[in-house]
Amino acid sequence: MAKEENKAMPESMKDVEASFKELVDLDVKTSTETRVEDLTKDASTSMYKNMENIRNFEENAKRYFAAGEIPGFVHLYAGEEAIAAGVCAHLSDDDFITSTHRGHGHCVAKGGDLNGMMAEIFGRSDGLGKGKGGSMHIADIDKGILGANGMVGGGFGLATGAAMRNKYKKNGKVVVCFFGDGAANEGVFHECLNMAAIWDLPIIFVNENNFYAEATPQWYASASNTIAERAAAYSMPGVRVNGKDIVAVHDIAGKAIERARNGEGPTLIECVTYRMYGHFEGDEQSYKAQSGEEKEWAEVDPLDVFREYTIENGLMTEEELDEIREQSKKDIEAAVSYAKESPEPSPESLYKDVFAD
Repeated sequence: MAKEENKAMPESMKDVEASFKELVDLDVKTSTETRVEDLTKDASTSMYKNMENIRNFEENAKRYFAAGEIPGFVHLYAGEEAIAAGVCAHLSDDDFITSTHRGHGHCVAKGGDLNGMMAEIFGRSDGLGKGKGGSMHIADIDKGILGANGMVGGGFGLATGAAMRNKYKKNGKVVVCFFGDGAANEGVFHECLNMAAIWDLPIIFVNENNFYAEATPQWYASASNTIAERAAAYSMPGVRVNGKDIVAVHDIAGKAIERARNGEGPTLIECVTYRMYGHFEGDEQSYKAQSGEEKEWAEVDPLDVFREYTIENGLMTEEELDEIREQSKKDIEAAVSYAKESPEPSPESLYKDVFAD
């Protein structure tokens, strides 16, 4: 009963803000505290391009879903671009990722074909899954994308199994398992972290903590203040990083991936972020704060943060950044045109790809 009292819903928005401030103040690594000397112009250009592609992809998904041209559900990644782009910058096509229901950003950052992805969410036959998977089930094995997943925590088992395969083959490849804060309370989270730890598997668990499991605040649903601190129970490193700061994400992820490649086992990274839109398109978002600490955090745009950083550190000029932004818009517009021109799957296709050859 005492625990229920401690976890009682706040009586005022002031209490909500206090809880949120406590979360964002807890030892979050930023670019001022991490190494940045290895960040080259080429790396910066590639990461910024990925961030812009993710943002433009999502803005178009939002637009065409609202117009009724995209079927099913759409969960947008806008606002969290720095995480996918910063982590995937260290991966090759031979490394694997598992994704979530909010998976467009991961797939773009991992090199998923923009045309094939857009056609897939439009439900067209030229999509990566021939229009059968849609937004929550984008996969591209050739790019190491084992699939987005409509199940909360659905990627843990896939990722851990893939990491076990890599260790068995001694191929030096790693796996990144992206998951949300709500998934950290699934039993499979604990099972897979434990398995990864006892076998020293080459896997990095990347938590995208946007503070809301649908509409439930992370501080209300979790007995621990952070998700990263849970790593101690499984004798693996756990670190929190500012998920809107791609330089910090890139650095922390790089260390964890290097550690995994060297056979030193898994790492748990908690990226503190915030989704720009609702849990799903159509979500009224009445649970979000309208002012205060949370609102201020929500308005921090990771693309603007990185633009300012690259200009201040002489990595790119404003003109170069604008050129990348405009090219990204054209590329995504081309992907939309490709999707719209792609035919819908035929009725006969229902009977194909049901069983493996």
